[in-house]
Amino acid sequence: MTISFKSFYSDGRLPTTSAQMLLKRIYRLGRNERGDVAIAFGLMSVIMMMFVGAAIDLSKWLSARTDTLNAVDAAVLAGARSLQTNSTDPAAAITAATSFYEANTRGRLQVLDRIKFVTARNDTAVRAEGTAEILTPFLGFAGVDKLPLIKLSESEFAEAVVAVGGNSESSIELSLMLDVTGSMAGSKIVDLKAAAKDLIDIVVWEDQSKATSRVALVPFSESIRIDNTLKTALNISGASSYTFRNRSGYNTTYYRDANCVTERLGVDALLDSTPVSVSNPGKFYDSNGTCLPGATVVPLTSNKNYLKAQIDTYQASGVTAGHLGTAWAWYMLSPNWSSKLPNVSHPEPYSKLAEFGIKGQPKLRKIAVLMTDGEYNTQYCATGVSYATQSCTLTNGTSAQQALTLCTNMKAKGIDVYTVGFDVGDNSSVLNLLRSCASSPGKFYQADNGEQLKQAFRDIALKVSDLYLSK
Repeated sequence: MTISFKSFYSDGRLPTTSAQMLLKRIYRLGRNERGDVAIAFGLMSVIMMMFVGAAIDLSKWLSARTDTLNAVDAAVLAGARSLQTNSTDPAAAITAATSFYEANTRGRLQVLDRIKFVTARNDTAVRAEGTAEILTPFLGFAGVDKLPLIKLSESEFAEAVVAVGGNSESSIELSLMLDVTGSMAGSKIVDLKAAAKDLIDIVVWEDQSKATSRVALVPFSESIRIDNTLKTALNISGASSYTFRNRSGYNTTYYRDANCVTERLGVDALLDSTPVSVSNPGKFYDSNGTCLPGATVVPLTSNKNYLKAQIDTYQASGVTAGHLGTAWAWYMLSPNWSSKLPNVSHPEPYSKLAEFGIKGQPKLRKIAVLMTDGEYNTQYCATGVSYATQSCTLTNGTSAQQALTLCTNMKAKGIDVYTVGFDVGDNSSVLNLLRSCASSPGKFYQADNGEQLKQAFRDIALKVSDLYLSK
């Protein structure tokens, strides 16, 4: 643009000073390209402000997302720990998870939170569900009003599981002593089967690659029945029949069941020493040469289907030699018995109980669960005949006395002992024995019915299992 001062007035006079100055400024603006820079700078400033605002929004999102994920993980673990403490109250677990989550997310601003917590896996896990989003005021200019902190698909990993169907960080060896005596007939044996199988489902996880979880079964009544493999390994010698004078003064002949054993003798009687010759389990003689129970001991295994199939065969019969069940529950956990057991059933060394992982968790736990519904009333003479039939000196003491000593010695090795009295009423001798056998008062359970028995077994299973976050 070109302006001629002389052509501004018709008479050719120069403009006044003020007019001249204004025209000069207009002239210079028309000739100066710095106006384009100013416009461009203004636009760039707006864009830069948007980038800064977006960076602020993204920084807030990243911080809030990290806080949310950490809070969810901590909350589900707190809820699952509540299940371990009291498995009868899933609502308390949800409350614990919710409270923990809220306490750890109070510092977040402008968050739309729809996270909630539920129990899962048959009340053995706590899971987070829902979504959480943060408002983004700066990104809102670009049409992005909010960003997700956690979505339902992402929250699938936010589940705390009590080592059910997954993997723990501690190996577990659990020996389950089960009373299958005659007093367990009817609904009680049905309840026992359901409770034991539920425990197995919780304790034995599928993935055994990092840490193992194995269960042994010790059904007992008047004696302990072993399978042919274990019978061969023990190689217990003895005559097929035995004649003696019974308590009525008559000569009586009893016959041996080579697959059944009674109490050990000598210095190793109430210990878990390696069974050799004189320290082998005692022989069993009966009038018809057949012992009870019909079900055999199952050494440690992680085969859940096999364990549950064996439990399904249990039938109630016989009297109560509780010390034999207690002893064999220990033997199945004892590394001293490894030479007599299949390779897959070898118990780990006791020394591993004192080893810990990087998180402070024990590398191994050995647990004995002792369940009975009555008073221990059957013990044996050194001959292998019941004390009720043949008069003799009880070198090892009564069944109850032996059981108590076995419990004491077992606990001294580092084995955690849980006891369960099933429908024992107010029988003080049974209750006192079970309380004394348990590792602590909280590890004794009194179940008056089938539902309480299942709950006791479930409570034990949850307590002995580790917590882990499922992905």
